[in-house]
Amino acid sequence: MNLPNDRKYTASHEWVKADGDVLVVGITDNAQDQLGDLVFVGDFKVGNTLKAGDTAGVVESVKAASDIYAPVAGEIVEFNTALEGQPELINASAYEAWIFKIRPANAADLDGLLDAEGYRQAQG
Repeated sequence: MNLPNDRKYTASHEWVKADGDVLVVGITDNAQDQLGDLVFVGDFKVGNTLKAGDTAGVVESVKAASDIYAPVAGEIVEFNTALEGQPELINASAYEAWIFKIRPANAADLDGLLDAEGYRQAQG
């Protein structure tokens, strides 16, 4: 399983990478592989304030739709609009194609997420 060590992970297959005072969020290679060819990424509303675990938006593939969850409490500050016309960017490079950015209510919440080894173990 390909897992960069420069970010944190959630048990629900999101990856999270700090970028200044915001967190960049995407889905893991494992998640995109399970979903198959993505056909839609959306419903992310800039300005929404979410609690950790709240649904931030959705990705849809030819197989299924899957909610994407906020990894920490905070406000969505940006959506990767390139994905509106090219959701397959996630299939091509899951760790480069971020989905949204969130400004955390508490930056220390990032420390509570899984590291690469913890995510690997959580996947069995």
